[in-house]
Amino acid sequence: MQLSDLLHNRWLWTAMVASLSAQLVKVFLILLLERRWRPEAFMETGGMPSSHSAMVAALSTGVALTQGLSSPLFAACAVFASIIIYDATGVRHSSGVQAKLLNELLTELRDVVREGFAPKPIKVLLGHTYLEVFVGTLLGIFAGWLAFRVLG
Repeated sequence: MQLSDLLHNRWLWTAMVASLSAQLVKVFLILLLERRWRPEAFMETGGMPSSHSAMVAALSTGVALTQGLSSPLFAACAVFASIIIYDATGVRHSSGVQAKLLNELLTELRDVVREGFAPKPIKVLLGHTYLEVFVGTLLGIFAGWLAFRVLG
């Protein structure tokens, strides 16, 4: 195995580019919709679109287009993608909802205790809505199709 093999792995780079593209879209959507420049959103989890979904959808699409839908490799990618996408909307989204509730409780408690009570808020934007995951998945499928059918 050589470094050049890694550098020429189109499946890996397609997945990475899909993920990075989703993160860039996130930054520009914030600029467009909220009228503020937040480049740090590029490094944040959660939000529109899901970069995790884009990444695994691009990988699965690339494998499907090159290895076929009946290949064991596609089956492994599809299962992996399903777990990642489920986690993004299920477990991680629930964690974000819980963090929001905890922050509200901390604010109420701070108002009661006041002196010396200043806990840091918990990060809320951990998971994704179904729409964010859907758009991320579409972005990933498009990236895979572009890389393996158009640019092929």
